[in-house]
Amino acid sequence: MRRVALFGPPATGKSTLARWLSTELNEPHTDLDDILFTPEGPLPLEEFRRQAAAITATDGWIVEGNFSKLADVVWHRADTLIWLDFPLPLILYRIVRRSLRQLAGREDSAQARRLTWSAAFFARRSLLRTAIRKYRTNRPRYARQVAETAGLGVEVVRLRSPREVRRWRQRTAKGPAESRSRAARHTTGP
Repeated sequence: MRRVALFGPPATGKSTLARWLSTELNEPHTDLDDILFTPEGPLPLEEFRRQAAAITATDGWIVEGNFSKLADVVWHRADTLIWLDFPLPLILYRIVRRSLRQLAGREDSAQARRLTWSAAFFARRSLLRTAIRKYRTNRPRYARQVAETAGLGVEVVRLRSPREVRRWRQRTAKGPAESRSRAARHTTGP
C-alpha cells in the first residue's frame, strides 16, 4: 500500500485517517480541497484535474477528497481506495458537534473562520442540508464507481463505522520493530 485514495462524507475522519496513513506509510498527504480552493476562488476543473494528476503520477501518495469526477486520475491510479461510508445519523451528529466547536472558537481553521450559524445550520445550502442531500444522491453513484475501480484491480476498503476504522488501523499498523527499521532507513544520510 503506497498509493492511497481516501474519500467519504464530511465529519467521517478523512483528514485524521489520511494524516495517520501518511505517517505510517511515510508517503506525502494531499487534501484535494487544498488544491481546489484557492484565495482567488475554486480552480477550473481542467486545472484541478491537471494538478491532481501530477500528484498521483508519483510512486507514493495519500490523497483525500470527495471528488469522484477525478476517479480516472486519482482512484484508478491508487493501489488502495478507502471509502468511509458511515451512517447518516452519525455524520449529522459529527457535523453539528464540529460546527458548534468552530462557532465557539474552539477550533482554528480556514473553514472555522468562515463559518456562520446560517452556513452551518439554517441556510438553504447549509452544511447539514448539503450533507443530507449529498449522502442521498452521491452514495449510489459512489457504489458504482467504487465497483468500477475495484474491477481495475484496485483494493477497496469500505469502512462503515469508527469501530471498523480503528480495527483496520490496528491491522494495518506497522509493528514497533518494523517502524524502527523503517525510521532508520529514512534517517540515515547518503
